[in-house]
Amino acid sequence: MTTQQLQDGHLDWLEAESIYIIREVIAECSNPALLFSGGKDSVVLLALARKAFQLEGRDLVLPFPLVHIDTGHNYPEVIEFRDNQVKKLNAKLVVGEVEESIAKGTVVLRKETDSRNTAQAVTLLETIEKHGFDALMGGARRDEEKARAKERIFSFRDEFGQWDPKAQRPELWSLYNAKLHKGENMRVFPISNWTELDIWQYIARENLELPEIYYAHEREVVERNGLLVPITQFTPKKNGETSQVRSVRFRTVGDISCTCPVASEAKTPLEIIKETAIAEISERSATRMDDKVSEAAMEQRKKQGYF
Repeated sequence: MTTQQLQDGHLDWLEAESIYIIREVIAECSNPALLFSGGKDSVVLLALARKAFQLEGRDLVLPFPLVHIDTGHNYPEVIEFRDNQVKKLNAKLVVGEVEESIAKGTVVLRKETDSRNTAQAVTLLETIEKHGFDALMGGARRDEEKARAKERIFSFRDEFGQWDPKAQRPELWSLYNAKLHKGENMRVFPISNWTELDIWQYIARENLELPEIYYAHEREVVERNGLLVPITQFTPKKNGETSQVRSVRFRTVGDISCTCPVASEAKTPLEIIKETAIAEISERSATRMDDKVSEAAMEQRKKQGYF
């Protein structure tokens, strides 16, 4: 058996598991939705959902809407890509605006340039309540971060949207319990068992389209706390800092105020696969300013309702 056959067999297994999970959500939940930001993980998740419900000879009709929690501080290339993908699929898109939560007073920031990443939890819970979603499928993976590694595929949330890592349901033999009482919610992670390398190998094999900032491009950045911080209106230079234009790409994409690129010359999925195969730092550790706050930063956000 060749290396390519082994790789394809591995991806086929992951694909089949994810499609099974997505179909289980539709079978067990009454009003599910799929989180779609335009990032690489949500692109793969959407591609899997399309395979799960594509019937030969019929136009694709997704049995759920797409949901994006928009911080208002997103990279414009990603928002443009999101809208183009939704239009191509003729899908329904529900957008929860952090800006609206700020206007209502449910989200309060110290200053305009504060990261809105944490604030997404409030807007997400408000969007769930407004539309009555009982399950949200997301593109989180266990290899991203310690808190994600502890989470089940069907992640139970209480009536306050909170996650209790000590009160998770068993998932023996790939059997999932989606029973909920009124007000409770499920977050479901169909690609939980995938790695960053798996994601890029699948993108290459399936020839999936991505926002252009995932590939090497020139950008003005400044080195800060071991990260390459992009110079934007939300992340300006500090006194005494010197910026430079470097060839970079994004390993993960989120709020501008907390997401950094990495130095790279990789301009194709195959070149990125080579870089990813030898990377010694996880994508969140290498790119997220907000996860540098503490060892438990992600777990605290998840307990507050973050996906």
